[in-house]
Amino acid sequence: MEVEVAEIEDRSAAALIAHGAGEWQAAEVARAVARAEETGNVICGLYYLESYCVQLRSGRVDGTVEPGVTTPRPGHVAVDAKFGFAQPAFTRGLPVAVGAARTNGIASLAVGHSHTCTSLGFFTEQIAASGLIGIGFTNASAIVSGPGGRARVIGTNPIAFTVPGDGGPAMHADFSTAAIALGKITMARAAGETIPEGWAVDSDGNPTTDPARALAGSLVSAAEHKGWALGLLAEFLAAGLTGSVNSLDVSGLKAAEGPPHDLGQFYVLIAPDDPGALAARIRRVAEAVAEDPGARIPGAVPKRRARVAVDPALWDRVVALSAGG
Repeated sequence: MEVEVAEIEDRSAAALIAHGAGEWQAAEVARAVARAEETGNVICGLYYLESYCVQLRSGRVDGTVEPGVTTPRPGHVAVDAKFGFAQPAFTRGLPVAVGAARTNGIASLAVGHSHTCTSLGFFTEQIAASGLIGIGFTNASAIVSGPGGRARVIGTNPIAFTVPGDGGPAMHADFSTAAIALGKITMARAAGETIPEGWAVDSDGNPTTDPARALAGSLVSAAEHKGWALGLLAEFLAAGLTGSVNSLDVSGLKAAEGPPHDLGQFYVLIAPDDPGALAARIRRVAEAVAEDPGARIPGAVPKRRARVAVDPALWDRVVALSAGG
């Protein structure tokens, strides 16, 4: 079935409010849910909504807190999410960080002690909308083992970046540093499907195509040691520079009960001294890519749609959640 993106946002906000979130906090999270669905990132969209609602009720996330914003240094903005949602915390810190970047040429925005941010690109996209280059890092519950290993050490630890262009992003990428997002494997298990070899290993460290064995084992890094290195970088920035916890110390993100996630996100905002020169260099590359059939610059075409396809059973659950069920 097809659903209006605006209705997805409205229903999501209603569901969050019905389960204990404040109005403005719910609006920020709902905007992220709707944008994820709009861009086809279903794992970070309505798929997560029920978990948000359950954890609002259980207390794993506080949906009513007012984030605290400080500027420890001229080029650094810190936001304490106070175990609330990441989206409201980012919203409070973004204008301060944008101002710092425009003054200093570059600035960092550290969001600490937050719930999972789900779609990291949702945030770098907003940075780029201010005319700045945005780069973001976050961590998650430990599910990825090192190359050749089997012990879960880091999360899927996404990295995202968005480069502004004329009329929309010149480039936008948001990817897990693991071979695949964990949600892809849980969805495969629910559908009774196998997974490609190279996504995960079982508890003995052997490659597996069985999603159940994968979930009992660990994911592997994208591009082996290269993805592992990037995942570690995301870990050190997201946890080490925000005062949040390591992936090792976060229980399952969708578990109903347990302590708050206490995760971090770290962003770098860059204000080009010469936007014209940046645009010219982007154009030079874009022209070369355009001459190569099948190749494209990631995220070069903005994805804005009025309606999206939603699984009917999932939508029925969303409607029930919006009514407090």
